[in-house]
Amino acid sequence: MTRKAPADDSDDADLEVSKPKTWAAGVPGVTAALRHSYAQMGVRRTALTLLRVNQKQGFDCPGCAWPEGDHRHAAEFCENGAKAVAEEATARRVTREFFAEHGVEELAGRSDHWLGQQGRLTEPMVKRAGSGHYEPVTWDEAFGLLASELNALDSPDEAVFYTSGRTSNEAAFAYQLFARAFGTNNMPDCSNMCHESSGSALTETIGIGKGSVLLEDLYRADLVFVVGQNPGTNHPRMLSALERAKEEGARVIAVNPLPEAGLMRFKNPQRASGMAGRGTVLADRFLQIRLNGDLALFQALNRMLLESDAPGALDREFLDAHAHGFAAFREHALGLDWDDVLEATGLTREEITATLGDVLAAERIVVCWAMGLTQHRNSVPTIREIVNFLLLRGNIGRPGAGVCPVRGHSNVQGDRTMGIWERPKPAFLDALAAEFGFEPPREHGLDTVEAIRAMRDGRAKVFLGMGGNFVRATPDSAVTEAALRGCRLTAQVSTKLNRSHAVTGEVALILPTLGRTERDVRETGPQIVSVEDSMGMVHASRGRLAPASRHLLSEVAIVCRLARAALPGSGIGWEAMERDYDVIRDHVSRVVPGFEGFNARLREPGGFTLPHAPRDERRFPTATGKANLTVNELEVLRVPEGRLLLQTIRSHDQYNTTVYGLDDRYRGIKAGRRVVLVNPADLARLGITDGATVDLVSEWPDRAERRAPAFRAVSYPTAPGCAAAYFPETNVLVPLDSTAEISNTPTSKSVVVRLEPASGGPGA
Repeated sequence: MTRKAPADDSDDADLEVSKPKTWAAGVPGVTAALRHSYAQMGVRRTALTLLRVNQKQGFDCPGCAWPEGDHRHAAEFCENGAKAVAEEATARRVTREFFAEHGVEELAGRSDHWLGQQGRLTEPMVKRAGSGHYEPVTWDEAFGLLASELNALDSPDEAVFYTSGRTSNEAAFAYQLFARAFGTNNMPDCSNMCHESSGSALTETIGIGKGSVLLEDLYRADLVFVVGQNPGTNHPRMLSALERAKEEGARVIAVNPLPEAGLMRFKNPQRASGMAGRGTVLADRFLQIRLNGDLALFQALNRMLLESDAPGALDREFLDAHAHGFAAFREHALGLDWDDVLEATGLTREEITATLGDVLAAERIVVCWAMGLTQHRNSVPTIREIVNFLLLRGNIGRPGAGVCPVRGHSNVQGDRTMGIWERPKPAFLDALAAEFGFEPPREHGLDTVEAIRAMRDGRAKVFLGMGGNFVRATPDSAVTEAALRGCRLTAQVSTKLNRSHAVTGEVALILPTLGRTERDVRETGPQIVSVEDSMGMVHASRGRLAPASRHLLSEVAIVCRLARAALPGSGIGWEAMERDYDVIRDHVSRVVPGFEGFNARLREPGGFTLPHAPRDERRFPTATGKANLTVNELEVLRVPEGRLLLQTIRSHDQYNTTVYGLDDRYRGIKAGRRVVLVNPADLARLGITDGATVDLVSEWPDRAERRAPAFRAVSYPTAPGCAAAYFPETNVLVPLDSTAEISNTPTSKSVVVRLEPASGGPGA
């Protein structure tokens, strides 16, 4: 029942728009998951594969980082998890004949969907200088080419080592070890573009840049905020957790510019009532906030808590014992201007007052958020204000309460724990030096935005991507692509074809790797790898499928063989690490706190939980030794007349930059992606008819032309003054220099745009 890869690319000629849905999952979710799986894998392979996803003796889903909990269903996956697995376990193959037929220039003109649908990469390939095609290359020659270019650099800091969040803990540890043994901390990663703001804010305020809740805390909460997040598409298994929280008595408040079906009503496909019944209403209150209004909302709630005479409005015992900075915070909060709050949020005072009532009625509160909060200029202050909100009532460090940044990719948090970071802490580098007997570089390296600037300016000349699709994950697409094309060599460790293979340096390498679903057998026997979920749980992943090709190497093997080629005299046991991943984990156990006895604990069913001082013992390892209340200035983001504030979003047929299909079922979009969702009142104000074709043009002080052409304007119930469109198509609109304070994350959720009549381009 598998279908062949599409020969022709798609456009939006058959685009259809209907009313958005008011509930998520149920029978359509199951049907879509199986349809996609059968098309990619066939019936038998689908059954063998999906029943092992997220099982204790199976493999970790290559999609999101939502935790599983101790009890597992037989089908412990969601619709988009099934799509992610099917894309990796597909029967389709990209061979040397494919690359002989399709040149790099042609591939660069193909859509993300078409590229991804071609199938699994099967052998290492090289595009030589002056050539327009990839051709086969042996692994030894590929490693020799890359090692030669690295060692020819004038400085190790002219190399960039990028990491995607699908990389296992073992591969990530080996990768950062290689980069630092080579001599650089230039280790940008996908976290720079998503939850860097969360890590920055949480490290400053509570002393650790991770969430403070476990899955059980959601079930014990009285009130759960879901802010700037669409779990129905991006973390669908979270809906089951919210459903259980509701059954245990919690209320849920959704805060978002777009009404999302998954938070309106959830039909749980694991239950008969979800398949045939009405399902569960999840959001008890929906606050349709204006983009970038979250800081103002939580500041208003904090001011009202300070002014409230309700019993328990403040946890003064907790504040006295565990908090620092209360006086300055209080003085600032009480000076908040209500007119600014109402303008920034787009909410009424009555809506905010009613929300305060929910807060005062709740003893235990969890606040969850995702990239709707982290990709604004003021994202770090916004998240610090959420911490203020929780600290005022003692809602960090007790069961059923805390901060819950919901991570995207399946091991993005684990990669950071393993040392993938351009600004490593001295203690980590000290431990690395003691374990391996070399002095790692101490100077901070380049994050993602800084790496693009360095390549653009000729200061970085070799790029190695460990997974992911750097070209399509990053902002300011034209600038990013020109930067990569200016490199001497670009190399991508990948499972599937994507645009990063078509936007290359003078020389380019494709290094195909095993997927999460596949068996990894070394001389010492079958290997397991590990991942860390969004709540700090570490567990094993065991692939079961035969590799897509006999020429594939694991990520660990690729790193270790490259290290041996580039650093022949390093004295580091690369060969032993490649042969047996237990050796890597033994190193980790002596370098990374919380991983003592790593090998033994990993083999326990379900793995183990990493320590978290604020959660476990109400100890806050900050500069003050306490949880820090902070002062955060509110600046209302005012958009010029005739402009809109745009956020980039995913469709339901998409995970990060991987486009599975062309439908966004819950939002009523079918067979197309070039749409911009605009409030009907804004369309009328701008004189644009529903269905008109427009160009999106962003505005930034450098006055550079950033245009996304030929989008269909769709009348949609988004917050007034706000618009939404899919990435990566709209990444071209996000200026490279428009980043969040402190975290330097691109501001993809607050882009000032104007809509112009279409000038040509795709679909025009």
